[in-house]
Parts: sequence; C-alpha cells; structure tokens
Amino acid sequence: MILVLNAGSSSLKIEIFNEDLTSMTSGAVTNIGTAGQLKLGESQTDVETRDHAEALARMLGALDEAGYPISALSAAAHRVVHGGTVLTEPARLRPPVIKAIESVIPLAPLHNPNNLAGIHALQEMAPNLPQYCSFGTAFHATNPDVAIRYAIPQTHHDAGIRRYGFHGLSYANMVADFGRDLPERLLAFHLGNGASLCAILKGKSIATSMGYSPLSGLTMGTRSGDIDGAAVLRMSKSLGEDETDRMLNKNSGLKALAGDNNMKTLLERDDDAAKFAIEHFCYWAARNAGSAIVAMGGLDAVAFTGGIGENAAPIRDRIMEHLECFGEVPLHVIEADEEKQIARDALALIAEGR
Repeated sequence: MILVLNAGSSSLKIEIFNEDLTSMTSGAVTNIGTAGQLKLGESQTDVETRDHAEALARMLGALDEAGYPISALSAAAHRVVHGGTVLTEPARLRPPVIKAIESVIPLAPLHNPNNLAGIHALQEMAPNLPQYCSFGTAFHATNPDVAIRYAIPQTHHDAGIRRYGFHGLSYANMVADFGRDLPERLLAFHLGNGASLCAILKGKSIATSMGYSPLSGLTMGTRSGDIDGAAVLRMSKSLGEDETDRMLNKNSGLKALAGDNNMKTLLERDDDAAKFAIEHFCYWAARNAGSAIVAMGGLDAVAFTGGIGENAAPIRDRIMEHLECFGEVPLHVIEADEEKQIARDALALIAEGR
C-alpha cells in the first residue's frame, strides 16, 4: 500500500492506495496549531495538534486503529508544490532531492516549507519507509523556451523569473485517465477556486496559463488572473507590497466582482453582479484558450476537471459557446485526482527499482 500525503499550511491530508491504484481510505487533520479535527473515512474526532509532526503522529495512530498500520505500507509519496527548474520529474526522497526542494523555497515560500514539514515528520517516525515525491510544476517542464521565457533581462531570468505553470499533477492524471484514447491536441481546463488551462500536445504540456506564480492567467475564485504589471506597481505604491499581494490573491477574482467566490452560489443568483462575474470567468477562460489552441496548431478535444470543471455544466457550456469558432470537438469531463497521480508516480519509480 502507498500512503500519499499533502501537507498544507494548517492541514495534513492523506490517502492510501493499493497497488492497482484503488483508494483504500482517506482523511485529514485540520487547523494544525489550534483546535481542529481528525477525519478518517467516516469517522471524525476533535483534536488539537501543535505542528505537522504531531498531526502526522495522530493520523498514523488513527490509521493503525483502522487496520492500516505503518508496517503494512510499502512506501509513502508526497505532494510538493514547486520543483523549480531542477526537479522536473517524480523522485525518491533522498538528501540531494530534499536539498533541492529546500533550494526552491523562494519560489513557493508559502507551500514548499509545509510540504517539507510533512516529509521530515514521516522520516522521523518511519526512517526505513521509502518516500517519494511528485511536483506540481513538473508536468510543464516540457514547455518550449518561447513559452517559458519572459522578455526580461537575462539576469532576472537566471534568477528564476520565468513561467513554471501549476496544476501539473491534475493534468498528468488527466493524460493517464485517457490512456490510449488521449486526443493528440487536447485543451485541458482545471477549473476550481484556482483555475488554469493547459495545451497538451501528444500527452505533453506545451503551454499553460499560470506563470511564475498561480496568480496569472484565468479569472479565479479569489485571484485576479492576468493583470498589467504597471497596475500592480501602482497599487503597491498606495497599499504596500504585502497588502497588494493579499488583495490580488485573496480578495480579487469572483470575490471582487460579485462578493462571493463560490461558483455554485453565483449560478443560483440572478443579479447583475453575479451574471457579470460568471461571464468574466468564462470569457477569460476562452480568451486564454485561444492562445493555447494556437500553440497546439489546432484542436481535437476539450477536457474539464476540478470542482467547477466537473460539476458546473453551465460554465462548461458557456466556455464551449465561446470556442465554437474553432469547430465542434468532443468534450470530456475528468475527475480530478492529484493523489492518485502521486501514487501512480511512486509505483512507477518502485517498478524501476528506484
């Protein structure tokens, strides 16, 4: 069995898969650092944990009681948000890999440290358990230089200011889900509170809407999506850097346009603000899609995943209306499952003897 871990800033999510990628159980510890809950399967318990190490210890204890002792695990696999330019494929967690993850913390200061906290905690508790990791940016490492490079001086490019792209594990899982039926030129949308698209040509990412950070690209739940850099500089002068960052990431997007970032709620509303926010979301998804189709040289199919992509048919329909100028193509809805992809990656490395 493979234990998959996703350590966030105040949460620890886990899922266990068997060797044929069937999910056995899943759970989470929430509100790490204060009063939270431990959820495993159908059970739920109030807990208070100081840090990720204590949260993991409580979760492993719960798994043991549920019949999933650590001794029954063949490996563990972790989600790491950012791999930079060095970590472009799944890897076994050995000291050089951990050092490389630490080296790209400046690119993901809010995420990679939390991912590392889960890694270190499990190493302490199960030092003999093989551990692997998969990176949210790795799927986009196949983007050509012309798609990656910003038109900025070389020194800044060399310092890491370039397009990386995100949601890579979701797109990799989509490709695996299609299997032999994968369209040659696939326009893929991952639509949730965070939203992006990816041009997938023959199973490889060649362009994606997110760039240096997950802020760019489509209109999102609380993120602005693309915005002129000069506008950001002007807002930063009046608000300060930290407040501008908070505004663009936490208080923009659908939330700014309609006061709510829940697409289900917006679709149920009948006011002008909600209608405009929905149209803004769909319009800019389609606008960005046009550039992705150009990158692929055409379009064979469109696929949607993520909470909105899977569950909001009116959103899919409106985006497809915008894309009618490219002709009729098949539409697919794929269940988002990053954890399954992480387990798949680990099993592939194990099979290779790594």
